[in-house]
Amino acid sequence: MVEASGWRTWPPRLPDQPIFYPVLNEDYAIRIARDWNVPASGVGHVTRFEVEAAFLDRYPVRQAGGETILELWVPAEELTEFNRHIVGRIELVRSFHPPQSTHPPQPTHAP
Repeated sequence: MVEASGWRTWPPRLPDQPIFYPVLNEDYAIRIARDWNVPASGVGHVTRFEVEAAFLDRYPVRQAGGETILELWVPAEELTEFNRHIVGRIELVRSFHPPQSTHPPQPTHAP
């Protein structure tokens, strides 16, 4: 959906996703994409984008765990407005997929 937007906007949240959580450092984004999103949905992506600083002042930085686990909490109903303040395009930085098995498939024997 991001690609379909010309890499300019985030899609609306699903009904069970009331918050959009942009994270503030790449290491945390990598952990989410690789360790959570791949097992949950088969793929995880890390993106980078800029947002007008004055607009972001309305969203306090939240520490969601350790010192470097920083994110913003953008209510789903504000995502359209948030998208209007993205500067430039959303950049795809990395993608993660399930690891490939290093073992060859075992032959099956017909009965």
